[in-house]
Amino acid sequence: MKKRTVPFEGTMLCFSHLRWDFVYQRPQHLMVRMARHGRVLFVEEPLPFEGEPHLDVRPAAHGVEVVVPRLHAEHCVPGNAAGEARQRMLLDALLQERRISRPVLWYYTPMSWAFSRHLPASLVVYDCMDQLSAFSGAPPQLVSREESLMASADLVFTGGHSLYEAKRWLHDAVYPFPSSVDVSHFAQARHATEDPPELRGIGFPRIGFYGVIDERLDTGLLAQAAALRPDWQWLLTGPVVKISPSSLPQAPNLHWLGPQRYEDLPAHIGRWDVAMLPFALNEATRFISPTKTPEYLAAGCPVVSTPVTDVVRTWGGSGLVTIAPDAAGFVAAIESSLLHQPARSPAVCRAADALLDGLSWDLTCSEMVQHMRSHSAPREAGKRRPNDAAWAA
Repeated sequence: MKKRTVPFEGTMLCFSHLRWDFVYQRPQHLMVRMARHGRVLFVEEPLPFEGEPHLDVRPAAHGVEVVVPRLHAEHCVPGNAAGEARQRMLLDALLQERRISRPVLWYYTPMSWAFSRHLPASLVVYDCMDQLSAFSGAPPQLVSREESLMASADLVFTGGHSLYEAKRWLHDAVYPFPSSVDVSHFAQARHATEDPPELRGIGFPRIGFYGVIDERLDTGLLAQAAALRPDWQWLLTGPVVKISPSSLPQAPNLHWLGPQRYEDLPAHIGRWDVAMLPFALNEATRFISPTKTPEYLAAGCPVVSTPVTDVVRTWGGSGLVTIAPDAAGFVAAIESSLLHQPARSPAVCRAADALLDGLSWDLTCSEMVQHMRSHSAPREAGKRRPNDAAWAA
C-alpha cells in the first residue's frame, strides 16, 4: 500500500490560548501550513455572551477556520467546570454536524484537555511553545492539566531548547522546535524607504522592539536606557496585556506605538537602526525562545538582547546579536552596532542570510510532519499508544 504523504487526512483541532487575530506567531505560522493538507479548526478560549451558548465559526486565512465558544460570563473563567462541560457539548455537536471522526488534536493550552480528552483522536500533539504556568495570571489547574495532557499525548514539541531540557524527562517523544522565520516576508524591510504613518515625525537613530508588552518586558531597563540616551528614539510596537499601560515608563524619546498587523511589520523594522530584545530575567522568560530574533535578522537589523538563555545559546556568538545585562551595557552595545553594523548594509544582510540559511517555518512544519507520521496509529481516547510507523487506516 502506498504510504501517505500528508500529516493528516481529515481534520485537525488546534486548541489555543492565543487568539487567531491577536499577534501572528507560532500557532498561525504552523496552522496555515497544516491547512494545506487537511481541514484545520482553530479553537479559541471562550468569550462572554448573554444569549444561548453557541460556537462562532468563521473562516480565517489560508483555509483555517476559527471556532470561538460563546458562553455566559461566569462560564468563561478558565477551569470553570460548568463552562468546560458546556464546551464539551458544543464541541461534540460541531464534530457530529461536520461528520468529523478521529481528528488530530493539537494543543497549545493544556486547559482545553479537560473538555476534549474524550475524543477518539488519530493523534494527540502538545506543542509546548511556552511555560504557561510561569506567566502572570496562569490558572491554578494549569500544572495538573499539563501533566495529564503529557501523560496521554503521542508527541510533545517544544518552542525552544530550554523547554526541551525541562520536558524531555516527562515524555518519551519530546522534540525541540525553536523559533523559525518567514525570511522572504521580513526581508522586505531591507527595501523600505518611507516611514509608515506611525513613525512619521520621529527622529533617528531608532531602536525598535515589537511583540506583546507584558510582564516579560524589562521596563526599568528601558527607562534607564532612554534616560542615558535622550537623543535616541526608543520604539515599542505591540499590544499591552496583563499589565497596566499606566505602569509603562514615559519620556519624550519613548514611543509606545500599539499593535500593528503582521503584514506591516517589515515597513516598521525597515526604518529602525537597531532591534532590541529588552526582556526581564524572570520566571516568565526563563524558557522563552523569541521568534522575533530571526525575524529581526531577516530584516537586516543588528540585535541587542538581555541574556535570555535561548537567545544566548542560539545567537550569542553570531556576531549580529549582542548580549547586554543592563541599561549601560545595552546602550554601549547599541552604540557599537550603530557605528559598525549599519542596519540593512550589504555586510549585515550577508551575515544575516548566512545565519538564517535553512531556517524556515516550512521546514519546521515538514519536520514536525515526519514525527507525526512515525507516531500515528489507532488509539483509544485519552490513552497514549505505542509508536507505530504506519498511519491509521
